Amino acid sequence: MRVSDLPLPGPFVDHVAEAGIRELYPPQAAAVDAGICRGANVVAAIPTASGKTFIAELALMTADGPGLYVCPLRALAREKYETFAALPGVDAAISTGDFDATGEELAGHDVVVATSEKVDSAIRNGATWVDDLACVVVDEVHLLDAERRGPTLEVTLATLRRRISDLQVVALSATVDNPEEIADWLDATLVESEWRPVDLRTGVCVGGHVVFDDGTERDVPVDANGRDVDDPSQDQGPDDTAVTAALVADTVADGGQCLAFVRSRAEAAALAEHLADAGLAEAMGIEDDAARVAADAADIDGTLTGRQLADCLRSGVAFHHAGLRAGHRTVVERGFRERSIACICATPTLAAGVNVPARRVVVRDQRRYTGSSMEWLPTLEVHQMCGRAGRPGLDPHGEAVLVGEPATRAELVARYVEGDPEAVESTLADPASLRTHVLSAIATGFAGTEAEILDVFDGTFYAREAGAGGLADAVAVAVDDLVDAGMVRRETGGVDAYRLVATPVGETTSRQYVRPETGERIVEGLHTAAEMASATTLTAFEIVCDTPDMQDTYLGNRERAEMYSFADNNAAALTTRMGEADDFEGWLEAVKTARILDEWIGGATVEELVEAYRIGPGDLDSRVERAEWLLSAAEALGDTIEVSVPAVPRARSRL
Repeated sequence: MRVSDLPLPGPFVDHVAEAGIRELYPPQAAAVDAGICRGANVVAAIPTASGKTFIAELALMTADGPGLYVCPLRALAREKYETFAALPGVDAAISTGDFDATGEELAGHDVVVATSEKVDSAIRNGATWVDDLACVVVDEVHLLDAERRGPTLEVTLATLRRRISDLQVVALSATVDNPEEIADWLDATLVESEWRPVDLRTGVCVGGHVVFDDGTERDVPVDANGRDVDDPSQDQGPDDTAVTAALVADTVADGGQCLAFVRSRAEAAALAEHLADAGLAEAMGIEDDAARVAADAADIDGTLTGRQLADCLRSGVAFHHAGLRAGHRTVVERGFRERSIACICATPTLAAGVNVPARRVVVRDQRRYTGSSMEWLPTLEVHQMCGRAGRPGLDPHGEAVLVGEPATRAELVARYVEGDPEAVESTLADPASLRTHVLSAIATGFAGTEAEILDVFDGTFYAREAGAGGLADAVAVAVDDLVDAGMVRRETGGVDAYRLVATPVGETTSRQYVRPETGERIVEGLHTAAEMASATTLTAFEIVCDTPDMQDTYLGNRERAEMYSFADNNAAALTTRMGEADDFEGWLEAVKTARILDEWIGGATVEELVEAYRIGPGDLDSRVERAEWLLSAAEALGDTIEVSVPAVPRARSRL
């Protein structure tokens, strides 16, 4: 099927032809046959690099009105915005922040790219532009089962479908075990395919020997014995890092680039530093390009992390994880796409949608610590890593290699090479998530009784799974919790036995896009702070950091005693007494975050804070951003309850 045969604007056809796109891939042709250019709902469950973005463009370019592209991550939203903005005649916009705004400036654009959280918050704040949408494309719809992001995506999509009766929905997904259930939920035609533009073979490497699923085998020379020869418990074979390094070097020697996935940030940096001695830049002939990318990274900041990254980049290697600043991640991703970097050592977050394909993907670690034990990674997560292998037009094939040992070879083959990815299940049943969205339904006026709440949630994936009885029971518990928290009240009178009405605090909490538990904690903290002799900016930060909407900051064993002493010495400025915290460890982590933020506004540099508190530069950036949002919510809640704590706006103004 040719692009020129489709009902698309001529300039668009010419634009994609210049990019080499004239014939549709089989999954794209199947989407056209399913009616994607005629307004039909379609779920496309196809592998990475099989043309999902072009399927989205087909829907958006043929829609009879404005379109919305929903992304799970800000970085991916920026990438997709740039793609759509480059299309001829397309007026694109992007929105990923300002959770207390309607986003009315987004009205009138042809395509809006936004996170599900932004769309949800805009709806809560009375956005009307969403009612004009003709088409919504949801990327990575399998993230319905993500712990916090999933319920928001699910409820947002259900709300849009409820508000706009003729809305076209196109959902893009990795291959999962139950795509037909997602398609049934969305009243969509399922396009399911295993086709890829570049063949992918997946194998397990033990020692230096790789056995692939197509029956081929390959040996790579492993230079070092990475085990302790004096330890009789060791089998004396090369360790996983040595095998990974050999696989990377083998790829580069063959003219390809490599992605190496490990379990943690520290492991990513350590592996990159190990590979920096392998001469990869020289092997690829990219010494000058690597030096330029390193200089770009060094210009961003002078943190230890930034210096480590720049040092690795000079050798043609990078590490990538959430602790890096956004600028560093952008430099790495762009440098890799431009072939100025031979290998990226990354945590699994890199596999979550950012476009960085490679000749070979090496998955060194298949298990990670979950808080109590080491657990196998989900099969879908590993498949997404493996799916980054093979660049259309550049590589003859893609290779994904899992590094294992003789004792784990069979398990790796069964679980990840031959195994199917998990089914997608709703996480809306999580009590905290359900309370959040029940409050939103009441505060926006969409529902005033439990029966009406059930009507609002009737279009969710959870309702399809749980049935009416299970949903009703969960909603009843959520309503009781919200009443007990002072977010909702029951008003008697009229035809109904009672109506559910959001209290002023509940309304503000919902509009500010914070969880009910966060709103409750902030209100309690503001009342306490107002009674204090002299509340400080540390007080303000402690209030907002001790909430579920502030990311945890890891507290190491060596820091615990020192942080305990800090909390004891500053007890007069804290709203929680040390003996009264329900979760003392969690509260101590909140105090650490508050201390970091207080020192930040006091003039401490990124470099000083990163070194003193063992956090990543990107962690500091994200905490500052979240603190600004939560302090804004605290100001709004203070106005609502008529409690003034001057330290709150003072702290916010100095961030």
